[in-house]
Amino acid sequence: MSVLDLFKLEGKTAIVTGGARGLGKEMAKGLAEAGADVVIVGRNFERAQQTAEELKRLNVNSMAIKTDVTKLDEVLQMVTKVVDEWGKIDILVNNAGVYLHAPAEEMTEEQWDEVIDVNLKGAFLCSSEVGKKMIQQGGGVIINISSQAGFIVTRPHHELAYHAAKGGLIMLTKGLAAEWAKYNIRVNAIAPGFMHTEKVHEFIEKNPDFAEIWKKSIPMGRLGQPREIAGIAVYLASDASSFMTGSIIILDGGYTLW
Repeated sequence: MSVLDLFKLEGKTAIVTGGARGLGKEMAKGLAEAGADVVIVGRNFERAQQTAEELKRLNVNSMAIKTDVTKLDEVLQMVTKVVDEWGKIDILVNNAGVYLHAPAEEMTEEQWDEVIDVNLKGAFLCSSEVGKKMIQQGGGVIINISSQAGFIVTRPHHELAYHAAKGGLIMLTKGLAAEWAKYNIRVNAIAPGFMHTEKVHEFIEKNPDFAEIWKKSIPMGRLGQPREIAGIAVYLASDASSFMTGSIIILDGGYTLW
């Protein structure tokens, strides 16, 4: 077996939450290009369905499931549907997330709850329910999408709830990795920095000075491109990372170095 064979995902079934666009879409595409069948999970079914149709052109199976990851009943329905139709779940990418820019003294309870619920609670609910299936089938891989904001306070914007959620997701990753290693379930995370996704582009349009401030804080002098996360996702999902669990890969152009 060549080293490139270790990255192949033929015969694997993957779920990507928040997979309809942005980093989620790029990771879903990467997994599909490596041979995995991919379920696109999101609250916007039309957009998720569009992405699923694009993935089918890569000669893999793909379907979209409308799910609010903060609601246990919907997560249960999603997991049941995947297992009923495809028989198993080998890979879960917990990518669904929301971002909120608000100073701590102005943040409402509702705003705090939304950020924590989607970014952290949602990852727990999906991991818990998918994890039960993985335990039954003898193993699997979970990839959580944290952020550089889980390690360092970014500037000049205010994102306290996001910091708390993404920092919590790092420890969720480590805790699950420790508990589930005995079940042959590997749990790792990716912590992206400033990536030029559609959402970030929209934010920059409203706050044009922010991008220049960000670039000055990044040793590589630029924002990341969404496609740059795909290879890491494939690595963590595949046998190429078979001895890795509880690790966090930072993808930030060096932002957290300074």
